[in-house]
Amino acid sequence: MATKTIARPRTPVASAETAQQDPADLLENTLTQLEALLWVCHGEEIDWCSGDGPRQLNNLLWLAAEMARKAGELFQMSEKARRGAPETGG
Repeated sequence: MATKTIARPRTPVASAETAQQDPADLLENTLTQLEALLWVCHGEEIDWCSGDGPRQLNNLLWLAAEMARKAGELFQMSEKARRGAPETGG
């Protein structure tokens, strides 16, 4: 049986680029990441070295990296907003 090929960026992409991606590709990426997360959560007898293990681990790490990138972007946005907000005296 052939394995699924997932078209996904190999390097982090900016949010503006993500917004211009095809919605079907974004949905496929999200479903692939969700599948990996649920697969890991099942947790019974997972062989990380063979079968679907390496692929699912790769997808899980992809999810974690994407979440970390998004969190960094949100932090930068919140810092810009905080610096731009007028300070109130107490």
